[in-house]
Amino acid sequence: MTGRAKATGRVWAHVGQTFVEREYDVVILGAGRMGAACALFLRRLAPGLRLLLAERGGLPNEEGATILAPGVWTGLDVPPGREREAVWDRSQLERELNDVQFQPRSLLDFYAAEGEGRVPTADLLAHFPDLADVVDPHALPFARVDEDAATYRPGSVALACGQGAVRAGADLLLNTHAALIPGGVCLERLTVTNTHEVVTHETHEVRAGVVIVALGAEGPHAAEHDLGAHTGHGRAYRQSPRLNVPTTDATPTLRAGGLTLRPQNGGFTLVPPIHHRDPHGYVPVGGRLTGVPVGVRRETLEDLIGLMDALPALATGALEVGRSLADVPGAWVALPGGRADTPPTHEEVAPGVHLLLGGPLADTLGMAVAYDLAARVAGVEGRPWER
Repeated sequence: MTGRAKATGRVWAHVGQTFVEREYDVVILGAGRMGAACALFLRRLAPGLRLLLAERGGLPNEEGATILAPGVWTGLDVPPGREREAVWDRSQLERELNDVQFQPRSLLDFYAAEGEGRVPTADLLAHFPDLADVVDPHALPFARVDEDAATYRPGSVALACGQGAVRAGADLLLNTHAALIPGGVCLERLTVTNTHEVVTHETHEVRAGVVIVALGAEGPHAAEHDLGAHTGHGRAYRQSPRLNVPTTDATPTLRAGGLTLRPQNGGFTLVPPIHHRDPHGYVPVGGRLTGVPVGVRRETLEDLIGLMDALPALATGALEVGRSLADVPGAWVALPGGRADTPPTHEEVAPGVHLLLGGPLADTLGMAVAYDLAARVAGVEGRPWER
């Protein structure tokens, strides 16, 4: 059902706007940074295709993992052989997208033992005196430095790509739950009642030649539940506690023991490591600190306690642990291949249905993988980073 390209797409933000479309060439489910980027690239590569981008929340969805992603681009995260993709990914974030606030910021990765490429921590702290109370150079005497690292806001990537896709002709349907059905999708437009309940206002079945499932951690479950396809992917619940130690625009991003301390809003946002996938049916609960219930899940709390000697600031009142899970922001994160160290990926899980996953390494490779899928759907040979 290919037609001529439109100048600007349509946006349905609430149920008061009538939606009557019944067929698209491509439907993308999920307007996080992966889905929105794929929509933008697909409109550029194949402007003749009719494209719908559907999202359960708004743009960006403030409850999704995109908002809580670290937003740290670093060459230290790039798997061997993917360096050119990562450089191209950075070029998109730094120069091609508006309002992403891409900020060059060094990254210091600390270690307890000497190794290749590592320098003495004491020498580094001489250049960053504000970190003297954060890092113990005796416990972590060595570090790797990525001077080309940078920070940015992944939520702004979703917003910029989504808006760009609409300007390029994609349609955008917000506040809509989607399910996969044979030959297309079932769309449930959501509204809020006077008692603040979210209910389905109307349901539409839309035919689509291609469906791209970019629902983040919910994507594999949607493919398995709706299509009966086995994917082998997983998910984990990751929280982002706060460390209220003063930071500036010159403060580097820190890493130790897998924990990332990302300077943000005058302090550090803590991004804990993901050790394993959470089992099906797992419901995150808070842990206990000296017998007192806190809002940080037990696994994360154990990591923080284990690093308190190396990062003394974690053992002070600067660490916000909350009283319940609601006090500490968290979100489900997709784990491509069920592992935290697997790069973003896409795969065709059924004829015409593609699963697009970002995961923990999406900060560095997400845009390139979204482009790769868009090029495949558009039938475009070659990739810009290969030239």
